[in-house]
Amino acid sequence: MPKTASGASPGSESGPGVRFTGPVYRAHNPEWAWDPLSGDGARLHGGRFNRQGALALYTSLTVIGAVREVSPLGKPFHPITLCQYAVDCDNILDTRDPAALAEEGLEFADLECPTWRSDMFAGRTPASHDAAEKLGERGYAGLIVKSFAIGAGAEEFNLVLWRWSKRRPHKVVVVDPQRRLPRDRASWEG
Repeated sequence: MPKTASGASPGSESGPGVRFTGPVYRAHNPEWAWDPLSGDGARLHGGRFNRQGALALYTSLTVIGAVREVSPLGKPFHPITLCQYAVDCDNILDTRDPAALAEEGLEFADLECPTWRSDMFAGRTPASHDAAEKLGERGYAGLIVKSFAIGAGAEEFNLVLWRWSKRRPHKVVVVDPQRRLPRDRASWEG
């Protein structure tokens, strides 16, 4: 199948959306470097596209985007572990396509949802959580969405996943051929 510059191509017969293939990046707390595919941080704290208790894997299409997501401009820069992932995943909603967004009955404001954090802490369901849950129920494994991090450019996008595994059709594998990442929590215990 022909690919666009972003790595998205028409989806498979098995569900909605497009197939995304290519590298993505994630910067996270070094304490969790031993399990970079867990999604547990998002499960514990919730995020723009997942309620607390729901797994999600937040990645960026660029290295600088991944760094910006965890270290917003104007805030102190904390230590991070930066990983690259190889992705080959079907059933992705590419929100850069206005027709795909409209077909799902979504608007940009549903995704941006600037009050998601305050809504979540106040016990209200953010519009972005409703959108993500609706998409998950429709068979989407995730979405390509604009980065809403402070300082993000118009061309910075993230890939947010709700379903992933080490195999197709939702394959995500951390790139670590020299096994540099720790294999367990032992280095953090003491």
